[in-house]
Parts: sequence; C-alpha cells; structure tokens
Amino acid sequence: MDKKAVVLGATGLVGKAVTEELLRGAWKEVRALVRRPLDIRHERLKQHVIDWERLERYGGLFEGADAVFCCLGTTIKQAGSQKNFERVDLEYPVQAAALAREAGVGQFLAVSSMGANPHSRNFYSRTKGRMEEGLSRTGFPGLHLFRPSLLLGEREEFRRGERIASWLMTRLEFLLAGKAAKYRAIKGEAVARAMVHIAAADPKGLHIYPNDVIQVLGRDFSADSEQIRGDTECLQ
Repeated sequence: MDKKAVVLGATGLVGKAVTEELLRGAWKEVRALVRRPLDIRHERLKQHVIDWERLERYGGLFEGADAVFCCLGTTIKQAGSQKNFERVDLEYPVQAAALAREAGVGQFLAVSSMGANPHSRNFYSRTKGRMEEGLSRTGFPGLHLFRPSLLLGEREEFRRGERIASWLMTRLEFLLAGKAAKYRAIKGEAVARAMVHIAAADPKGLHIYPNDVIQVLGRDFSADSEQIRGDTECLQ
C-alpha cells in the first residue's frame, strides 16, 4: 500500500498503538508529530518534534499524506485548567485538521469519547462534542470519529482515576450485558486497530463509531479492507 500517514498524539495510549499498527502494516511512511521523541525506531517512521503552540508553522508536514490519525488528549489534572484542557482536546485537533485539509489530505480519523455532545452539561463531553463539531466543518472527503468507552492499557503517565475505574470495569464487566454491553471498557490497541482498518478501507463521508462498533472493528488483526468496509456499512 503506497500510502502515508500522520499521527498526532503518538506518545499516548491510542496514538502509540496506532503508530505501531501502521508500521506493522504496509503503509509507506508514518509521520509522528510529537512533543518528545518516541522510543520506537523504524525505517518507515519519521518523527517530528514540534511546538504545538505554533502548529501553524508545520503545515508542510501534512503534505502528501493520505490520512491523519488524531489521538490527542489530556486530563484536567495534567492540563491544569479547563482552558488548557480545551487547548489540547479541542483547539489542537481542529487546527491540525484545517492544516491537513489545506494540504490536500483526504482522510481524518479522530479519537473522541462516548457521550460527546457540544450541548452536554458535562465539561469533558461538551469539549469532545465541540471538537467533533469543529472537525465536521473542515470538509474532509472522509471524516471518522471514534467514541470509545473507558480506555484500557498501560500509559506512560499515571492516571489514578482511570486506574481505579479500569480495575472496577474489568471486574464488573459481566454486569454489562445486553444493551449495557456498549459501555464496556475497551483496550487502546482495539481502538487503534479499528482506526487503521477504517483508514485502509477509506469509506467516504462522515462516520461516527460508537464503542460497540469499535469493539467489532478492532478485534481482528488480519481483517482485510473489503471486509471492514462491509462491516462498516452494516453497522452504521
């Protein structure tokens, strides 16, 4: 596959998994835009340490790319304030999307969150909803928004709240049956596989993938793009 990808947030749980998944596949080039270098070395991986506060300077890094994977995200505790949180989870993704579209990128895939709604009373859900709203105005031929539940996996930084929630979710998963199954926690690797599968299939239009659909799309490493395309059409 003669395709090039850009990964935003490649040092995070899902972003790193996306980067590794792309490198395991046949993508010709993977560009990671990061604050600090990854501990991954690969001949097809091009790392670019950038200043996110001056993102407009890096429009050239999107040129020639076929897909952008946006896995940016932080917490209020890490960000220090709601304003700083919005900077990372809302402003950076929308600004990056505008630069990517200007550079001619045809696909944008972003990690959002279950419950994302620009009118939500919950600050986190409202911010994610506003991000989705901003991305939907960029005009990509293919825009893919992934709404996972609680993410499972080892992060570089320690998040006490998520660690406790993960412990509870994994032990009480048997209670989440039937319609409640859509709330089950999901591994970061599964979200990454779902994103890469969709990018390979390249369906056009705006698509939103809820947690239960991501579980299906991300469970099979070897699924080919035609099968994923068929699954996507059935699940929308």
